[in-house]
Amino acid sequence: MNQNRSFQGTAMTPLIVAAALLWASCSSDPAADTSTLPSAEVVAADETTAAATIDEVSAFRIDVWADNWSAVHVDGTLVGEDSIPITTERSFNAESFTFEASLPFEVAIEAKDFKETDSGLEYIGESNQQMGDGGIIAQITDLDTGEVVAVTDASWASLVVHQAPLNPECELDVDPDATCEFAIAETPSDWTSADFDDRGWTPATEWSAADVDPKDGYLEISWDPSAHLIWGTDLEVDNTVLLRRTVT
Repeated sequence: MNQNRSFQGTAMTPLIVAAALLWASCSSDPAADTSTLPSAEVVAADETTAAATIDEVSAFRIDVWADNWSAVHVDGTLVGEDSIPITTERSFNAESFTFEASLPFEVAIEAKDFKETDSGLEYIGESNQQMGDGGIIAQITDLDTGEVVAVTDASWASLVVHQAPLNPECELDVDPDATCEFAIAETPSDWTSADFDDRGWTPATEWSAADVDPKDGYLEISWDPSAHLIWGTDLEVDNTVLLRRTVT
């Protein structure tokens, strides 16, 4: 019996030693060391930071001068419109609106020249009955950096939705509403939205200050040298113009 107990003790010793070595080997394996792996909290924080960087919101200001009226939308939201109604003759003034947005964003401007009726004329029945002329200039400034990030120029897409008179010879007619011809295009319902497809529109036309003859309010703004007066292809016949530009 003593011999049997001595044999069993000798046989168990190598098994215990092997188990100990195996445990030590697994404990020292770098791949098994979970302390080197990023925690779920760290990963989530990194993703949150990246999202915040992409969607970082900044404050901007848009300065606008229009002959005669304009309304400004950013990503489909109205941020401001001319304080003087379009029904007011000679409503020449500058406006400045502030808004918050994250780049890129879409600016959409509706611009109107004053007209009394669809004839496109103003001062109807008076000695100075005439065709009016339009024009608009705008610039957008990042208020955090002071940088001008966008200006009106030929890079803006434009769509003319009211034209009159198509027969300019009616300008002095006694009853221009009966003789002046006009064209009204349908205004797309979602044209101010960020995802509206304006690839079918035409580039805005740049006009000189001599062409537009900007009046009251124009000199109140310190315009960036790259900002241009723009409109449709005809300052007099084009009465309502839709304008769009992506700011990046």
